[in-house]
Amino acid sequence: MKNMGYWLLLMVTYTCLFVGSPASSMLSRFYFSHGGKSKWVSTWVQSAGFPLLLIPIYFPYLYNMIITKFNKNNSLTQQHHEYHQNHQYHHHPPFSQFTPKLFTLYSLIGLMLGLNNFLISFGISYLPISTASLLLSTQLAFNLILSIILVKQKINFTNLNSVILITLSSVLLALDSKHDRPKNVSRGEYYMGFFSILGAGLLFALYLPIMEVVYKHVNSYQMMLEAQMVMQAASTVFATVGMVADGGFVKMREESTRFFDLGPTAYQLSLGFNIVTWQMCFLGTAGLVFLTSSLTGGVCATALLPVNVIGGVVIFRDGFSGIKGVSTSMSLWGFCSYLYGEYKNMKGKSSTTGTSTTTTTALIVEENEDSKAMNRNSSDIKILDESINYV
Repeated sequence: MKNMGYWLLLMVTYTCLFVGSPASSMLSRFYFSHGGKSKWVSTWVQSAGFPLLLIPIYFPYLYNMIITKFNKNNSLTQQHHEYHQNHQYHHHPPFSQFTPKLFTLYSLIGLMLGLNNFLISFGISYLPISTASLLLSTQLAFNLILSIILVKQKINFTNLNSVILITLSSVLLALDSKHDRPKNVSRGEYYMGFFSILGAGLLFALYLPIMEVVYKHVNSYQMMLEAQMVMQAASTVFATVGMVADGGFVKMREESTRFFDLGPTAYQLSLGFNIVTWQMCFLGTAGLVFLTSSLTGGVCATALLPVNVIGGVVIFRDGFSGIKGVSTSMSLWGFCSYLYGEYKNMKGKSSTTGTSTTTTTALIVEENEDSKAMNRNSSDIKILDESINYV
């Protein structure tokens, strides 16, 4: 039975994902649509907000220290102890449970995440946000394919239907490049962005199950935040190296004054809000994987993509041709097919467990009946013996 603390964390995690995912994507496209040109700046802001994670990491720890120091009430201490069970904050100092092996592992995952961020930035710089969001839905198809290859998941109609529909929706977008391509974007740049987003979808499909396996070695929500901070720091190092090679932070100043059409203040505000919303997005995704599963995290992230499609059409006036409408419908159909397939799998497992439980119960009842019958036979024999002796 999950306690109140678990549901509170889950609610905060959902909020971070549902606010951060659409807002971060919109702000990234806002940067490029108003004159921003550096793909490395866009990559850097996706992870540069990692110091913000120090607040949720250290605040509960310091709070617990104060409570432990000034509260002598044993019942309240016991309540706090119970609260910290089941994926809650523990009383260990931050980062004290990190080993060199874990630190290296999280850093390598962070570098992979940095590459994923760059591919997203590269794709968004050339594609409408609605198109990029539809292409990112391919992570579900990649997830299914990787599950079939890596964990030998059985292929059924719903899974195959989902992969086919999502793949066809991407093919339709590629065929509609002539009408979907933004102004001043060549055909070659459009396809580079197209395949960059597909690559990001593949990396994201790899990232989620890897994190689920890694989190088996994480014993608290606090430690999950610490792991997330290490990964984001490694991603920032990756992006910083790219920025230095591309001109460094000096280019940001020049970009804000010469190219960004809304002026330096709007430039700084857009990057600042983008830093915060990307951290909310990643924290929501990682938190869902830790509190639930990689499947739930991937499904929730994909479920928010239609919001980006609508936002792209309404805010950025993205074209919405008939082909893109069909592609959107096919992507949603594939998503629903994916959900239905997972529902059937869960229902099948539940019925199997129920059947097993029923069978076990029936065996126990049968054994009890056999035992009672043997006792009755023993009693009858005893009575017969007594009658014979009496005679």
